[in-house]
Amino acid sequence: MAFILGSGSPRRLELLAQLGITPDEVRAPDIDETPKKSELPRDYCSRIAREKVLAVRADDEDQVLCADTTVALGRRILGKPANAGEAAEFLLALSGRRHRVITAIALRRGNNIWARDVVSQVRMKRLSDPELNSYLASNDWQGKAGGYAIQGPAGALIPWISGSFTGIVGLPLAETANMLQAAGYPLHKEVSE
Repeated sequence: MAFILGSGSPRRLELLAQLGITPDEVRAPDIDETPKKSELPRDYCSRIAREKVLAVRADDEDQVLCADTTVALGRRILGKPANAGEAAEFLLALSGRRHRVITAIALRRGNNIWARDVVSQVRMKRLSDPELNSYLASNDWQGKAGGYAIQGPAGALIPWISGSFTGIVGLPLAETANMLQAAGYPLHKEVSE
């Protein structure tokens, strides 16, 4: 039995390490992550996590863990910005406002799928032009949903959250640990003397 992380995210790998888990393999699925017309952020995020977990090739006894993180401003899905201009657009939309960060997790073993999502509330401070330009120049926005990562330099722009910090980063650890245990993953191994 192998434990496979279906994600190319170094942050998810680091978060799993906090649980004492090193995947046997990392296989990032290649799926179309385009939202469907009128798809709501939470539905979108859950669908993408499920599609990812089904796209990873694995044996029946293997466990595959996938996740998707989406930044939602109302009904609008803010994905990974294509360029600095789109990142600036996202950050200006979030500036001085609350938004939701949704992370959906899916775990597959054979034909069984365990899935859940975690929704956190985040408030970004009102950004000054120098703050916005400095953050964009850091390139930390690249590859990040909503154009920012709370665990990086953008952490200074986030004065308030309600929910799961690790969920905002990309993998809600308490919920992931519970799901792994429900699926029979030996999370707490006996310590031999």
